[in-house]
Amino acid sequence: MRIGVLGTGNMADALATHWVRAGHEVTIGGRDTRRAERLATRIGGGAKPAGLRAAAAAAAPGARVVKAFNLCHEDVWRMRPPVFDARPLAVPVCGDDETALVRVRELVRDVGCEPVAGGGLERAGLLEATAALFIALWVGEGADAQAIAPPLAYAAGPSHSGTKGGMGADA
Repeated sequence: MRIGVLGTGNMADALATHWVRAGHEVTIGGRDTRRAERLATRIGGGAKPAGLRAAAAAAAPGARVVKAFNLCHEDVWRMRPPVFDARPLAVPVCGDDETALVRVRELVRDVGCEPVAGGGLERAGLLEATAALFIALWVGEGADAQAIAPPLAYAAGPSHSGTKGGMGADA
């Protein structure tokens, strides 16, 4: 797959590194082409430097938008793979184009994570809000954001137990 990464910061570094290792053709685009060159050289594996326009041109013709990869700090994306308590990190993915969603799910798996259907692109703002909430809880309050959501078996409540599609404790 041809991937144009727009930016030369830490997130670009972490994700592009995974995608190059997975065999994708990656172009790193930055406002400062020298930074793009340094990052592409450090990543290796055929990563190419470019300006922002050239990197965008790798995907722009007929481009589709999918929202993913925004809930975690760059250090998580540097892990090989991001696994916590023996569970791979789940990455919510929002989009409307099935072809693009298939490709992004592949990119999520290339990073060692599991894609989770987040709904259509109209829900992308919810991912942004979730990231803002989780970061505020983790950094500002020291809270364990994972503790917010109960296990799936309990999420729907006891009134749904035993019904078709219900997720009671005995499901």
